[in-house]
Amino acid sequence: MAADLTNVRSVVPDADDISDGTAGVVTWAGSWSGQRVQVRTIVDTLATRKLPTRWLSVSITEPVAVPGVFDMMMRPNSATTFSNFDHLPHTLPKVLGFPAEAVLKTDRRGVAFPQDLIAAHTEVFAEGRAKELLITPKGVRIVWLLAEAERARYGVFRQAAFGDAGIDPALIERLLEAASTLRQAINRRERQAA
Repeated sequence: MAADLTNVRSVVPDADDISDGTAGVVTWAGSWSGQRVQVRTIVDTLATRKLPTRWLSVSITEPVAVPGVFDMMMRPNSATTFSNFDHLPHTLPKVLGFPAEAVLKTDRRGVAFPQDLIAAHTEVFAEGRAKELLITPKGVRIVWLLAEAERARYGVFRQAAFGDAGIDPALIERLLEAASTLRQAINRRERQAA
């Protein structure tokens, strides 16, 4: 969609479409505030869902001082097309401050993450539309529910139409800011500990 590219470029002026041809997935990469970033939309039409959904994935693709994959998923009751959460083998106990509906997983047993620091940066999840926070040594990603398909059209025609659910530049900016602030806080703590 031309409107999506315009909205992405209003926040990430040098955004290039780097989509790989996966159906329903559009990916743009560029730079924002001196950091490499990716903005992606994913149309999820898994049969296990009541309605198809359109997700917005926003990532800072710069190094993060964490010892492995940390994945926080909100209400993980069914498989997702945008995440490997279901394949992560170890569930982490939560410290105080994480949303009640959050489940934490990692790829490595016995590693320590700065959970108190991460929990202090989860306010974007309070609205109920943020779905995932992924932190890896390669970056930070936040996944947000943009829209669910129009029920009547999907019920009759099996078409996943999302009306005018475009990408709001202010939302992209807000999610990039949240991911960047968290990444900087983790890296700053790691430097202070060294």
